[in-house]
Amino acid sequence: MSNFITTKWDVVVAGGGPAGFFAAIRCAELNPGLRILILEKASQTLGKVLISGGGRCNVTHACFEPAKLITYYPRGGNELRGAFTRFQPADTVAWFEKRGVKLKTESDGRMFPVTDSAKTIADILLFEAKNAGVKVHIGAALLKVEKNPKGGFKLEVRKASVEPGRNDAEVLPLQTKSLLIATGGDSKTREIVKSLGHSIEEPVPSLFTFNIKDKRIEGLAGVSVEDVTLKMESVTTRGPLLITHWGMSGPAVLKCSAWGARILFDKKYASPLTVNWLGDYSPDAALEVLQRNRDWHENARKKIATNTAFSQIPIRLWKQLTDFIGDKNWADVSKAELRKLAGELAGGEYRIQGKGQFKEEFVTCGGVKLNEVDFKTMQSRIVENLYFAGEVLDIDGLTGGFNFQSSWTTGWLAGSAIK
Repeated sequence: MSNFITTKWDVVVAGGGPAGFFAAIRCAELNPGLRILILEKASQTLGKVLISGGGRCNVTHACFEPAKLITYYPRGGNELRGAFTRFQPADTVAWFEKRGVKLKTESDGRMFPVTDSAKTIADILLFEAKNAGVKVHIGAALLKVEKNPKGGFKLEVRKASVEPGRNDAEVLPLQTKSLLIATGGDSKTREIVKSLGHSIEEPVPSLFTFNIKDKRIEGLAGVSVEDVTLKMESVTTRGPLLITHWGMSGPAVLKCSAWGARILFDKKYASPLTVNWLGDYSPDAALEVLQRNRDWHENARKKIATNTAFSQIPIRLWKQLTDFIGDKNWADVSKAELRKLAGELAGGEYRIQGKGQFKEEFVTCGGVKLNEVDFKTMQSRIVENLYFAGEVLDIDGLTGGFNFQSSWTTGWLAGSAIK
């Protein structure tokens, strides 16, 4: 088994995901003579690419202004601003299209391959890596890294057997001049990074839904509101909201979970949440609308529960938000009741009681501290010839292709710098 691999390399990339492949391909194209190896501990490479976007792969987002693009990153935006001036979504689109993979833009800005198949993206990355001479080994986990007194690094790699029916493994020594770590949030990698003198922001979940049990939304799974404002501690977000069997989801909630990831972690995912079902209405503005609706003569004998004053509120939700008023006609509703209803609509108090996972997306915040990395080259400011790319860094974006884009960008920058 020990003959499976050359022991000396110019570049070793730990992590066979989008950032690792992008970096290796870029480095190989710029430096055709370098011996480059990708190590992937799983049984296949590019696993996250293959499952993202429900198997379609949300490659990037159609936002081509770096100053705006960074606003989608709860952590890492400031560092990425300069990076995006060198490689941004427009460059990602051009990179894939140059290689025959066209992307399409959906109404919400997400970009997918026109084939609607993540395999299209994985296949072109594998092809380009092979074509550039990059070697790839699966089932190969990085166990240990030491700086070589003569320069470069000594590695220990655990290589699992690929022979059918065998579960044994061998620990192999490798040497490399340059090392790129692009392993995502792997716990073993965090230990290795710390051993090399780097600091780690401990990872916590970033994109998740809210578990909320409340009679006002009970039984309304599937009901959505297009423009809602949420407030949780110091975090305010706005966008569509979806009521689910377990509570609340949708873009407004996911943004709130991302920006408030560490707050909610510290609070053990129990926190008050203010929901403005009317977007930017104040309670006073909502009250004015309610009063006009009550005073309109044609509404006098209509039941309040079945005649919403706001077209953006689905009737099923409206009925439950007005439940405290009872079976009254509009003309019989008191001003005190209208004021309370205005408060419910423009600032209802709910309570987060836990978190769920957002579909197949599992994004964390945390990783290598960003002030320890040079974002022009992605090289460590502490260890020469050590580079980082992708989700191993303390960078996370909102859902919609932003996390992949930061991987493409940091991988491209690292691959451009390694020689």
